[in-house]
Amino acid sequence: MGSMFRSEEVALVQLFLPTAAAYACVSQLGELGLVEFRDLNASVSAFQRRFVVDVRRCEELEKTFAFLQEEVQQAGLTLPLPEGALPAPLPRDLLHIREETDRLAQELRDVRGNQQALRAQLHQLQLHSAVLGQGHGPLLAASHTDGPLERRPLLQSPGEPHQDLRVNFVAGAVEPHKAAALERLLWRACRGFLIASFRDVEQQLEGPVTGEPATWVTFLISYWGEQIGQKIRKITDCFHCHVFPFVEQEEARRTALQQLQQQSQELQEVLGETEHFLSQVLGRVQRLLPPWQVQIRKMKAVYLALNQCSVSTTHKCLIAEAWCATRDLPTLQQALQGSSSEAGVSAVVHRIPCQDMPPTLIRTNRFTASFQGIVDAYGVGRYQEVNPAPYTIITFPFLFAVMFGDVGHGLLMFLFALAMVLAENRPAVKTAQNEIWRTFFGGRYLLLLMGLFSIYTGFIYNECFSCATAIFPSGWSVAAMANQSGWSDAFLAQQPLLSLDPNITGVFLGPYPFGIDPVWSLAVNHLTFLNSFKMKMAVILGVTHMTFGVVLGVFNHMHFGQWHRLLLETLPELVFLLGLFGYLVFLVACKWLRVTAASAASAPSILIHFVNMFLFSSSPTNRPLFSGQEVVQPTLVVLALAMVPVLLLGTPLFLHREHRRCHSRRRQQPDEDTARLLDLPDTSLASQGSDEEKAGCPGDQAEAEFVLSEVFVHQAIHTIEFCLGCISNTASYLRLWALSLAHAQLSQVLWAMVMRAGLSLGGKMGVAAVVLVPVFAAFAVMTVAILLVMEGLSAFLHALRLHWVEFQNKFYSGTGYKLSPFTFAVEGD
Repeated sequence: MGSMFRSEEVALVQLFLPTAAAYACVSQLGELGLVEFRDLNASVSAFQRRFVVDVRRCEELEKTFAFLQEEVQQAGLTLPLPEGALPAPLPRDLLHIREETDRLAQELRDVRGNQQALRAQLHQLQLHSAVLGQGHGPLLAASHTDGPLERRPLLQSPGEPHQDLRVNFVAGAVEPHKAAALERLLWRACRGFLIASFRDVEQQLEGPVTGEPATWVTFLISYWGEQIGQKIRKITDCFHCHVFPFVEQEEARRTALQQLQQQSQELQEVLGETEHFLSQVLGRVQRLLPPWQVQIRKMKAVYLALNQCSVSTTHKCLIAEAWCATRDLPTLQQALQGSSSEAGVSAVVHRIPCQDMPPTLIRTNRFTASFQGIVDAYGVGRYQEVNPAPYTIITFPFLFAVMFGDVGHGLLMFLFALAMVLAENRPAVKTAQNEIWRTFFGGRYLLLLMGLFSIYTGFIYNECFSCATAIFPSGWSVAAMANQSGWSDAFLAQQPLLSLDPNITGVFLGPYPFGIDPVWSLAVNHLTFLNSFKMKMAVILGVTHMTFGVVLGVFNHMHFGQWHRLLLETLPELVFLLGLFGYLVFLVACKWLRVTAASAASAPSILIHFVNMFLFSSSPTNRPLFSGQEVVQPTLVVLALAMVPVLLLGTPLFLHREHRRCHSRRRQQPDEDTARLLDLPDTSLASQGSDEEKAGCPGDQAEAEFVLSEVFVHQAIHTIEFCLGCISNTASYLRLWALSLAHAQLSQVLWAMVMRAGLSLGGKMGVAAVVLVPVFAAFAVMTVAILLVMEGLSAFLHALRLHWVEFQNKFYSGTGYKLSPFTFAVEGD
């Protein structure tokens, strides 16, 4: 947990990898996930790098894997997860994997092609059998009638040229949605010189491509003349009809039908054997493909990482640069030595200086990952900057609970999150693909604390589904009020409302032990009391939260050695914030402690005091809360205003003075350096070309880039943002008050209009039991949908805004970038 408060120290290392062991070394680094490689070949295109051929081989294998996986899914099968840790395969094993993959792919293509051909042939036989089996009896009977009117046309030429015409047949099958159009087109094109019969096939036939059952329509067309026959064949071809030979004799048709059925049975047997062999091939694919996919993915990642390395001048080793956590350097050195031991030359790790800002590395676990994700969504922290995530673990659920405080609602949220936490190791839960579920599951620990804190604030508000609970005896006594006030039956009948006076002895016995007294839920001024209480509570929490953010900035200044910012920025910010709004919190606490029930009628107004503080005036009707208040208020305003020029000009002037002093010091430095170099031996001049000396120091670069105008503009923006932000941010925390009241009132409305109305409907026990079932169901659905989901999302977003805008901008820049280590682990594992 040490790295949670500040990002870990990260160093830039140079790796010297022997060429023979470079693949093994990078593969081991991928298993460990310790380093992030820097691209040393950024100016080289991807097609000109050293290992581009190997990357292409892996990509070709991935394409073949995609084909095999698609075939498996098409067969309705699933690929199992690979078992155990699979290392990246050696380069010599790639040829074996490629040969086996190509062989399996070719077998699948051949078997699948044979299966499709057999299915198409079987489909043709089934359609042909259906055409022959339909009969179309009336049409055949009409073609064989012997009457003179049926054999020749009504009008014939003297030479009777049509005497040798005979009736021909075209039989086939067509899809149902094309049958009507085909019939109309045949009638119009042939002008009635045909007789067509269309019938639906009684049994659905399996499609050769999709495998789904489909209905077909068979047709039998009789016509006269060769030209009509050509038209009919062209039309049926346009409609993609299946045309089959048709014989007129019934006995011949029966023989042909028997032959077709026998051929269909033989084809079905062959098709069954083909599908059995296909299932065997798919079984081998299921067994071999998952580990191959993992191994080739690792191999491709290794070659992509090697493409980022540069080659030494002797071509005996590869040189890589990588970011690595300082605490992992011994592990890195040990892993490289173990991987390169077989090559005879050990890999070398060399730490080098760098002027670039290192990446940010913050290690998380299941519990802290969701809170760190909230912070990183605003921006990844700068290197070695204070990390707000540990404090967000407490403040975020608490601010959410302030707006969502209800024991019942918090308990439901807590139980839902607890169920996800207890089932987090189940494979079905972890591998669920529903996006909404994965969002909730990723933030299960956040929801757990949000529900727990909501239960706590619900006990403080004394609300459980908007109903108060009397856990402890009330601090108000109605009996004492009735005895000492002389309430009679006539008085009680005339007064719809009764007042409890705490000044009467025995009426107010003392504060409620924990939370708000349940008697307030019966009072007509309940909302007024909660309004005042929650508004003051929101201001106190807001000022405390912002002050804590400013104090956290102290640790940033101390860590980065910016001691001048403690006096020129942090101290003026604290004086300005606490002098104005810290004083407002002091007035609230002072009024709570000093004003009693006896003096409540003449209690001073905090709002009037706070307005008079900025107007440098006083109100005679508004008595002071403490002695010397008239002097303290103007002093605090003047002191806060005096901090503005200090905050605006202090840092730029200090940096300008430091820059001028360093610049004058560098002017005197060249003469001394020249005299020193003349006295040194010649061998020392050759050592000035090392990488360490060429790197320079970060301080020199900062001094060279110093521009007073830019620093002044930046500081002016920071000053204006902070001073105006103190006002707007304090007002922004009033959303705690507003959303808390809204949630309580919405919960109360839902209870009154649903549950209370349902309880009042049934007078008898049986009627009440029947009525309460749908009423409780409606109440439960609306509670979950409106109060838990909608109101919970609203409170979550407002708590997120309070952390990002009002809290984190006091000390957190969020201008860094994450350390993305080279690792084989898949995100979410």
